[in-house]
Amino acid sequence: MARRSFLAELIAFVVAHKAYMLIPILVVLLLAGVLIILGGTQAAPFIYTIF
Repeated sequence: MARRSFLAELIAFVVAHKAYMLIPILVVLLLAGVLIILGGTQAAPFIYTIF
């Protein structure tokens, strides 16, 4: 049995269980994670001007 990534497993779960209401939640969590990661880099001043 081949190992799949977490993201592939999550997408398979959403499709198999028809849990499409999870997609907006996952998108918001992904964007929050990206902002947190970029907040500690050279891009931080540009992110702060957005808010």
